[in-house]
Amino acid sequence: MSLEKHSLLKEFPDHHHTIRHLKMNDRHFAKLFDDYHEIDNEVFKIEAADRPTGDSHLEELKLKRVNLKDTLFNLVKKEESAQ
Repeated sequence: MSLEKHSLLKEFPDHHHTIRHLKMNDRHFAKLFDDYHEIDNEVFKIEAADRPTGDSHLEELKLKRVNLKDTLFNLVKKEESAQ
């Protein structure tokens, strides 16, 4: 199994300018962005076997990550449609 981090810039390369703009200028987006990457790092550590945990905890973290990613992407799309 190949492990990789799911950075937003990697996940949405076509939107990197908007992501960077929002991260610098929108505190709510920046907070969600930081939360997303914190959870992504935690998932990566667990999957790399650095941090033992139960499957339900890992699945809960993955669900939080995907929900944050959806929220962040919606904010990106909203910003782009306003421009």
